[in-house]
Amino acid sequence: MRSREYDLDFRDRAGRTRAWGIGLLAVAGLLWTWCALLLLTPYEVDREPDDQYPVECESRLLTGRGTANEGLGHGDYCQNERDWPEAVAVLGLSLPVSVAGAVLFTSGSVGQRMSAHAEAMRELDRIADE
Repeated sequence: MRSREYDLDFRDRAGRTRAWGIGLLAVAGLLWTWCALLLLTPYEVDREPDDQYPVECESRLLTGRGTANEGLGHGDYCQNERDWPEAVAVLGLSLPVSVAGAVLFTSGSVGQRMSAHAEAMRELDRIADE
């Protein structure tokens, strides 16, 4: 394989690596959005199956009371519908995905830049030799 074909193959692999990084970062962004929705949006809870008038609950993070779990002692229907472990699990799952995405994106970008730099240096050497 000649150096030009090898360089084009290298750039193609670096581009695929970079695309995988972008994809993983997009998945991490969706997980962060899901976590934000779980914590910041109000929600409704049925007191019984097929309830026509569900109870409206405040968001878990932005509540007017002391804590979002204050209703536990009062038999509140909102108490266990959206728990912190689910939101923390989503956030914890996003961490390795975002790290892997950042590493792949960075290595793909550096590979492409290094290949372009090497080609520019070869061209400059060729011009200088003429």
